[in-house]
Amino acid sequence: MVNLKGEHIYLRALEPEDLDFLYELENNPDIWEISGTVAPYSKHVLKLYLENAHRDIYEVKQLRLCICNGSDDLVGLIDLFDFDPKNRRAGIGIVIRNEKDRNKGMGAEAIELLYKYAFSILNLRQLYANVGENNTASRNLFEKLGFEQTGIKKDWVLSGGSFKNEIVYQKINN
Repeated sequence: MVNLKGEHIYLRALEPEDLDFLYELENNPDIWEISGTVAPYSKHVLKLYLENAHRDIYEVKQLRLCICNGSDDLVGLIDLFDFDPKNRRAGIGIVIRNEKDRNKGMGAEAIELLYKYAFSILNLRQLYANVGENNTASRNLFEKLGFEQTGIKKDWVLSGGSFKNEIVYQKINN
């Protein structure tokens, strides 16, 4: 796990003790738009998810890791999703639970750790991120980390009764 430890945060696998954190995060309607969730999850369903979280990325096409700060507090989650080993690509998503923990560099450090892992260990050629056009903080974060805007999905997400554009960012491993 040395390659998943940064200066201020580290990434670790999900543990059974993360159930309450996951329950709170997955049932927060404020993030449903970015996660694609449309209904709450029960603790039972999330417990079953945690029991299977050890499964290999090549089998389930996803890797979800916890973002922990230097005090070992769980502050967020970061994912590789739509893992495609044939075409050597995956999507990347991140959420920091509390507003007070955002804009402190933890997200940037987590993304950097995960893309380095994805490029060196999983041998991926590229990562992509889908970011709401109005999500300036996330757009700035991915741009700062060298992700390039490569497309716009017009009227992609229905939110609050209106359609919103989604920006596609890519980072190519040269």
